[in-house]
Amino acid sequence: MIAPYGTWSSPISAAMVAAQGLRLGAVSLDGDDIYWLEGRPSESGRIVLVRRTPDGRIRDVTPPPFNVRTRVHEYGGGAYVVDAGVAWFSNFSDQCLYRVDCRSDDGVPRAVTPEGPWRFADGCVDGRRGRLICVREDHGVAFEPVNALVSIAFDGSTGAGTVLAHGYDFYSTPRLSADGRRLAWLCWRHPNMPWDGTELWVADVGDDGALTNVVRVAGGDRESIYQPGWLADGSLVFATDRTGWWDLHRTFPEGSRSGAGLPPSPKAAARLAEARFASEGGYGPPVTAIVKHPIARTEFGRPQWVFGTATWTQVDAGRLLVSYTRDGRWSLATIDLANGECRDVPTELEPLEWLAATATHAVVVAASPTEPEAVVRIGLISGAREVIRSSMVSQAARKGPPRRDQQSTTGSLSRPQGIRFPTAGGAEAYAFFYPPANDRFEGPPAEQPPLIVISHGGPTTATRDALDLKVQFWTSRGFAVADVNYRGSSGYGRAYREALNGQWGIADVDDMIAAARYLVGEGKADPARLIIRGGSAGGYTTLAALTFHPGIFRAGASYYGICDLEVLARDTHKFESRYLDSMVGPYPERQDLYRARSPIHFVDRLSCALILFQGLEDKVVPPNQSQMMADAVRTKGLPVAYVTFAGEQHGFRKADTIVRSLEAELYFYGAVFGFAIADPIEAVAIDNL
Repeated sequence: MIAPYGTWSSPISAAMVAAQGLRLGAVSLDGDDIYWLEGRPSESGRIVLVRRTPDGRIRDVTPPPFNVRTRVHEYGGGAYVVDAGVAWFSNFSDQCLYRVDCRSDDGVPRAVTPEGPWRFADGCVDGRRGRLICVREDHGVAFEPVNALVSIAFDGSTGAGTVLAHGYDFYSTPRLSADGRRLAWLCWRHPNMPWDGTELWVADVGDDGALTNVVRVAGGDRESIYQPGWLADGSLVFATDRTGWWDLHRTFPEGSRSGAGLPPSPKAAARLAEARFASEGGYGPPVTAIVKHPIARTEFGRPQWVFGTATWTQVDAGRLLVSYTRDGRWSLATIDLANGECRDVPTELEPLEWLAATATHAVVVAASPTEPEAVVRIGLISGAREVIRSSMVSQAARKGPPRRDQQSTTGSLSRPQGIRFPTAGGAEAYAFFYPPANDRFEGPPAEQPPLIVISHGGPTTATRDALDLKVQFWTSRGFAVADVNYRGSSGYGRAYREALNGQWGIADVDDMIAAARYLVGEGKADPARLIIRGGSAGGYTTLAALTFHPGIFRAGASYYGICDLEVLARDTHKFESRYLDSMVGPYPERQDLYRARSPIHFVDRLSCALILFQGLEDKVVPPNQSQMMADAVRTKGLPVAYVTFAGEQHGFRKADTIVRSLEAELYFYGAVFGFAIADPIEAVAIDNL
């Protein structure tokens, strides 16, 4: 059937996106049991620890109202660890650590830390000494939270923990060797973000649990270390971008080093960093690359926005299971430690941020362009997979076959096309292009579709080409979509990440515009119906594009986006409080740049319609950001809608919120462009339309 783009009826409803949008992550193994976290929009976004036993039985470990989520760094991650059938997890409402017997059908979680100003994350189990070692963030101070490595006794006798290492602004990834005698961890200082520069430290662990013989193995202000961990032979594996790409390296740390005790002060560490880069010799023992013949333009690391992510795990004494990215697409492979040979696992599934493995199988959260995120077991040799939990299976249908409406979406799935396009300054940028797709409809022969250009958050993250119903919601209705990995995105090497340094609000905006113009030039989009949308940092890019380049996009949607960089610099959480030093410049020294790149000061340049969405409990981008922008656009007389959600924070988790925001955005585009949408949708209040 021929019908105007944007008016197609779709089997992919907003309710389907929300109800079947389980957030799966943090997969791990404990013996033969598989564990993962499951965020459920149907339960107001509550995150549940789930266990699957070898006989295929799946059950929740954490009962209501427990919500397995930590607020360390606000973005969290690393919210649980399990060992020998016992799990320790952070509970969102009180941020206490709890212990629960996973093998008991009626296990009751019991707190092991007191209520107070503390948050905990990224733990590892020290069974020899009856304790956890984890990151603690202490908010009971006046200036900013204090981060440290602490130990927590299994029985709760240590209260909020005993400090093991302190003095740096941030800590992550404490990992014990198999014999419990060595501890490795990462730390870094303002103004660095973990993808800018981190330091890898190793210490001996005494019988009393204290750290001695502390040695810095690698890292510095210009070297990002990611995911250190121990192999059974006592060697230490980690990813480092010292070559310009996150590659896997291996070392055998020395057994002792002078200067025992806690890591040096920041000033002393800075002097060490200068010496390291002057000599390029590093500190500890020799570090060697694991992959002998790496594939060009690949990365084995990820930006550490959250705790607990991984790109490698040990399979057996001679092999690693790894994930790597090339041109925006992730793959699974095994590495032979003896000769460095990297062999791909034969699967089209792309691993997400977590890895676990047995001697024969990978256990991952994975997806493909046509398959939703799922917890799966994948044969390392055959590539055969077993789906354990799919994100698209609603809670009511988990134990039965897929419903008819779940099976009817296949013909309406748009297949992503990786594109590389020219952008400002002779550079190149990347995107995944999704043409409109619906097996029941075609657009008019002489008409090109409206194009939605998506700017991902971060900005130091990346979009991927895995099946995302939030994208398919649009393409199945006749919209084309370009999901852009603008300069500054991860996965394309350090130089590409750093191309946004000092250029936020310029280079990313140029790339969004270049993507739209490229697709218009290719005859794949209507130049009169270009739309830009994004969330968080992507919301800032959206607002900057609309403000500083009027006339290109006809409409925009900002989800909890930033409109005033000065407000963000003064009023955000510790983890990102110096992020803008590299993205824009030091504040307040370069206040001029902050004002020049803040859309709120240049609303007079806006010339198109705008809809804004905001969670009222957002601590990362406070609600006043969206409110200020809505007020300014309304005062100018442009069409504007401002939709808020009580109880939502940074990133929407509730099913009702997801449904309402998607439907409201569709309604808004229909009203702005004057086409009749097929869905029965509650109207949105649009001022000045």
